[in-house]
Amino acid sequence: MNFKLLIAGIYFILILLFLYFLLSAVDLKDLTSYEFIRLNKDIILKYKSENFLLLNIVFFIFTVIWILLLGFAMPLLLFAGFVFGKWWGIILVLTSTTIGAALLYLLAGFFLKEVIKEKLEKKFSKLKNIFEKNDILYFTIFRFAGGGGIPFAVQNVIPLLFNMRLKNYILGTFLGCAPSMFVTVSLGSGIENVIETNETLNMSSVLLSPEIYLPITGFVIILIIAFVVNKYYFK
Repeated sequence: MNFKLLIAGIYFILILLFLYFLLSAVDLKDLTSYEFIRLNKDIILKYKSENFLLLNIVFFIFTVIWILLLGFAMPLLLFAGFVFGKWWGIILVLTSTTIGAALLYLLAGFFLKEVIKEKLEKKFSKLKNIFEKNDILYFTIFRFAGGGGIPFAVQNVIPLLFNMRLKNYILGTFLGCAPSMFVTVSLGSGIENVIETNETLNMSSVLLSPEIYLPITGFVIILIIAFVVNKYYFK
């Protein structure tokens, strides 16, 4: 038990160090600045065309590690769509996030299972009762509904409460996350087309671009479905 707590402590220290170095090396204002993205678009896409395989490998590994370190998925999805396009982007990011989530599930189950049950079992007791009826079906719906607003990192370990089998966890994650992730990746892909045709950011022209409003419409539909599912099944 002490050994597991030691490993868990090291794990959380690594998370903190990772966040520290990430925030030290990256200016978050730049990452959210349209002008920064527009000016560097050609550099990013040129690097991709010249180092396609390497960029794929680096992004794949980074995504797995990012999910292991409890990172949220949204920036990865937008980046995947922007750089790789919606079709290859969704394949790459969905596969890597599923693997990262599965590894987190295994590690958390080995080192932190009792702690997670102690902290989460009472809070999510109704979810546990629902999932035990048909874990693949309900976990897939749960993923599709965005976890009912539960943070992605917490979603990844909730199945420890009902001892979900790994293959069921992987299948539920892959199938359940695919629709909403595809919408977000498509939005990222649409940003690249908007930048191509707009020197300055014009909100009306952006929102009227099919590459943007179609994914947003899909996202709104998913939010409505998630709200209904969350209200009637996960409350």
